[in-house]
Amino acid sequence: MSRLIAALLLVFLHASLFAAQIILPMDQAQRNHLKAYGMAYYVLTHDVEVSWLLNYRGGSFMFEHHEAFEQELIIRGISHQVIADVQAAAILREIAAPDANMEEIRLHKVPRIAIYTPPNSLPWDDAVTLALTYAEIPYDQVYDEEVIAGILPVYDWLHLHHEDFTGQFGKFWLAFRNADWYLEDVRLAEETARRLGYVQVADLKLDVAKNIRDFVLGGGYLFAMCSAPESLDIALAAEGVDILHEVYNGKPPDPDAQERLDFSRTFAFENFVIVPDPTIYEKSNIDVPKTGRDERTDFFTLFEFSAKWDPVPAMLTQNHETVIKGFMGQTTAFRKEVIKPTVTILGQTRAKDEARYIHGRLENGTFTFLGGHDPEDYRHHVGDPPTDLDLFPNSPGYRLILNNVLFPAARQQPMKTHLEGEL
Repeated sequence: MSRLIAALLLVFLHASLFAAQIILPMDQAQRNHLKAYGMAYYVLTHDVEVSWLLNYRGGSFMFEHHEAFEQELIIRGISHQVIADVQAAAILREIAAPDANMEEIRLHKVPRIAIYTPPNSLPWDDAVTLALTYAEIPYDQVYDEEVIAGILPVYDWLHLHHEDFTGQFGKFWLAFRNADWYLEDVRLAEETARRLGYVQVADLKLDVAKNIRDFVLGGGYLFAMCSAPESLDIALAAEGVDILHEVYNGKPPDPDAQERLDFSRTFAFENFVIVPDPTIYEKSNIDVPKTGRDERTDFFTLFEFSAKWDPVPAMLTQNHETVIKGFMGQTTAFRKEVIKPTVTILGQTRAKDEARYIHGRLENGTFTFLGGHDPEDYRHHVGDPPTDLDLFPNSPGYRLILNNVLFPAARQQPMKTHLEGEL
């Protein structure tokens, strides 16, 4: 009997020594942070769970070793280590220590991803589309017709292209009203609105905005950048109110439009002031003025959250840098005094007391808003070429985008959105 026990122990020891895990370090040792997210997604598609190790070496990923995974990592140029199960267990014990601000989050499902983006090619790019394409994470494109038809519940995660949900066509009227691309954009939008039975584009966009809100209420995950967060909340607050200048619909706005806004309908912002004047390139005072910004000094800082007690904001702020280069957009940053108190600020520019990255919950779903247009193009102008992410494989700003993509893959975690992190 003793010989049998000894033999079994030997077999067990042999198996434990040769069983292995793959870890993708996400600190400065990683050659390609952005493609590492795509690899985590790839592993999930093979019915293998991924451990997201919050605050361990920059938010590393770990999963079972398979030869096919290792070959894929080599092809994609992603830094990785093959470690024995006993080493992996030691890492998990270190993470589980009560005094360690770390946590293991199990990613267990493949998120179904949609990007709300116009079918016609616009003369500027979308950072999320670039990030997903570069990381090799598949997605579907949807737009107004699909949203009105009720397709959103099919998806787990929705990103909003830098859209204008107010019917003001991005407030590009003053500078581009005679440009071919602008005229074509307006024509297609008006044609779609008529085909779907709407009197004007603003009415169509309001219904789209309400469908997006219902998607989140029902448990969806929303991520939006640039002008989309601002214009989405303006459209929702202005339901039943005409805020459009006559250059958009041939009649003046309601004289009491500002007083009739209903902020109870919005996601993140309240008590903001709209700007109907088409000659002013601002939709409201949600956006912080862009004057006086200097690329050399424009940075924002991510807050640190408890990985064990506040895992959701901790997931969304995983990075190998805590100070992120700022970047401008139609909406660059969010004025803190118009952010609802239930919203968590994930990152802010302390000198200007403005929020750049925020997150909140709406019944069963969540929303995350990031100011600015492109993390690696400080001033992205109309007509500029798209960013080549081969030049920025370790971009901390693009990592914030990809944190959001994997967020829906996590097993349901407790949610605490009333707390703001501490620097």
